[in-house]
Amino acid sequence: MNNLAKIAIEQGLALNRRLAKGAANGADWLFKRDTLIQSGRTWFELVHDGDLMAVRYYGLPEEEEIELVDGSFMPVQRKQHAVPLVLVPPLGVTTETFDLMPQRSLVRFMAANGFKTYLVDWGKPKKEHAHLNLKDYSYTMLGTALDKIREHSGSRELSMMGWCMGGLLCLLHQGQVLDPAIRNIVTIASPIDLESGRGVIAGVAGAAQGLNGAAQLVSNYTNLRLKALDPSRLALPPWATTLVFKMTDPVGSVTTYWDLVTRLSDRDFVKSYSTTADYLNHMLLYPGGVIKDMAVKVVGENQLAQGKVEVGDRLAELDKIKSNLLAFAGETDILVPAEIAKQIVDIVASKDKEFRLAPGGHMGVIIGSKAQDAVWAESVEWLAKRSGAAPAKSGKRAATGAKKPKRKVKQAKK
Repeated sequence: MNNLAKIAIEQGLALNRRLAKGAANGADWLFKRDTLIQSGRTWFELVHDGDLMAVRYYGLPEEEEIELVDGSFMPVQRKQHAVPLVLVPPLGVTTETFDLMPQRSLVRFMAANGFKTYLVDWGKPKKEHAHLNLKDYSYTMLGTALDKIREHSGSRELSMMGWCMGGLLCLLHQGQVLDPAIRNIVTIASPIDLESGRGVIAGVAGAAQGLNGAAQLVSNYTNLRLKALDPSRLALPPWATTLVFKMTDPVGSVTTYWDLVTRLSDRDFVKSYSTTADYLNHMLLYPGGVIKDMAVKVVGENQLAQGKVEVGDRLAELDKIKSNLLAFAGETDILVPAEIAKQIVDIVASKDKEFRLAPGGHMGVIIGSKAQDAVWAESVEWLAKRSGAAPAKSGKRAATGAKKPKRKVKQAKK
């Protein structure tokens, strides 16, 4: 048999193998898609389980090393940092945002880097929760979550890290309580100054604020109508939340079906595609009370950029925040461009503050393939330098920490 014949046979066999794998993966995608979805696989302990909001704790992985998105492995750091880390997701998304896949899990990555990692789970709002507003989330629920985390960890000092609206909730909470024990805050693609810059949110804000003269009366009347409107009528249904997030990467949303067809024989790709699609297609109801507050105070009056935000009957003074601050923005974010996110650095009173650009759009900056080497790794390095034990005060013994309560253990979904 000559070489050409051998090559032809080998190529034919390789094609048959690809077709067989493609057929098997295609059948699973059509009829057993749950077997392909990899999200929510990291084990956690349930620290708090409220009516809607819950708190999870992700301990050190049992393995000696974890696999990363590029196929390499990272050793688990067994010595934990003194200051726990609290991850705060935005509203309208599931907790899978921070636990998308085993190799692309922010909670797993942070725990493996030695952080006592907690995640605030906003739950799955229903119609009866549509009235919840910014004060409910930023002050009441987040305040309860931090109390439970302090009780569980035995540490008064905490770090907070939030993406998009999650970052805003961190800032609004600290602006209301001005707690010196919140040592560090990391925000990722969180909108601040809506009057400057481009982007979808800035466009909406510009339309609302661009009125003057007689037209301003219409704007004022609109704000009055919004204030009087029942917030439950403003709630964004899950399908609309899904549409908003998909619009941040319209090209990717359109082309992934073709990618699936052309790479159907690649099991890992099919798992990644199925997991991401499942995540995007299962967004949550966005409470109307929050939308109302954002429309009137944040968009209509641009209070965030002024450093002071009315949160119900409370005032969030962002310009008095002194926590160490690291703010990120995505290079190609069309929802919250860099010029909108970076203004927080000029607003806060922190001495230690920094703004950084990272690859990716609004979602890619936190869950994209490059997020691990950029936002995640840079946050680890920045937080590690600022998460050591505080020196004991002169003449006093260092606190030993509160006694930990009994823990409820919950399995990650299979």
